[in-house]
Amino acid sequence: MKKFLKILGAILAVIVIYCAVMMLVVDSKVHNEQSILINAPKEKVWQNVNSMRAFNTWNPWMKFDPNIVVTYKGTPGEVGDGYHWKGNADAGEGEEEITALVPNDSVSTKMHFIRPMDDTATSNLRLTTEGSATKATWSIDYDIQPYFKPMMPLMNSQMNKSFSQGLGKLKELSEK
Repeated sequence: MKKFLKILGAILAVIVIYCAVMMLVVDSKVHNEQSILINAPKEKVWQNVNSMRAFNTWNPWMKFDPNIVVTYKGTPGEVGDGYHWKGNADAGEGEEEITALVPNDSVSTKMHFIRPMDDTATSNLRLTTEGSATKATWSIDYDIQPYFKPMMPLMNSQMNKSFSQGLGKLKELSEK
């Protein structure tokens, strides 16, 4: 029994030390970024990224709730174009709005997450020509609370998975 308690104590100590180090050392600014090469010209890819309605055709988070309620606002493809979503516990609730646009080049957005927790983030999608193809680079930036820092490896893994799914769908739509 003593051996079991020592092992359990050592495991708990490692967990506590890991959490303390992550909370003290890891930066609160988080940046995730992923790219994909799409065999289509920028103008064709642009059609799938230039508005919030177009974005939501490949947005990986929309699949979290088949009954998600989405309300659009503003003029599609212009600064101020945005939407509000309200879904189940997996999809949550929030808003996203275009803050900057450079035709056939980039889209910047701001996000406000309402539920499950109040938070904000910014996102950018850049298109660059690579030969006869287009490289789409999607990024997100946000601040993380210290008590969530120990979960960063899992959060980064989930974000990378979502980015891969979304960019894969963007590639599929753009190459049709």
